[in-house]
Amino acid sequence: MYFHTLYQNYNERVYHGSAQVAGKIKHESIDKSKYSTEKRYIQGMAVYSEKYRLMGKIDIYDIKTKTLIERKNKIVKIYDGYKLQLVAQKVCLEEMGYEVKNIEMYSITDNKVWKLKYSEDDLKKMEDVIKQIRNFDFKKINVEINPEKCNNCIYNSLCNFKTI
Repeated sequence: MYFHTLYQNYNERVYHGSAQVAGKIKHESIDKSKYSTEKRYIQGMAVYSEKYRLMGKIDIYDIKTKTLIERKNKIVKIYDGYKLQLVAQKVCLEEMGYEVKNIEMYSITDNKVWKLKYSEDDLKKMEDVIKQIRNFDFKKINVEINPEKCNNCIYNSLCNFKTI
């Protein structure tokens, strides 16, 4: 998140690798609300939670099935961050008056749907992460390096903490 904020004013070509470029191209249908013309799908809508002071943007919300769908170019594994993203979006949507019964991840490349379970533990985990972010202190930084995540991070080439 730190690098995302740091580089947000730069041209993406400075820090995006080929995987991110491919993902962004595949994501354009959502960003331009061209995933579907059916009225049952809300696409690329900004969401906000006053309670948690969060804001973001959903990929797809299916009004008919009350399903929140996050699309990724290629999903091999469901990382905690993927699920927490959906939990945060769910909280925002519900605060905005939408009912969310299901949360799913969709892998574009292999057309695979990952149906995720939501529990109160997920909400607690999200609240803990928000608290950690709000209490973050660069003077007391202790970076946990996860090579699996580092190798797929769009900021890998810019990071001081990456594994070599």
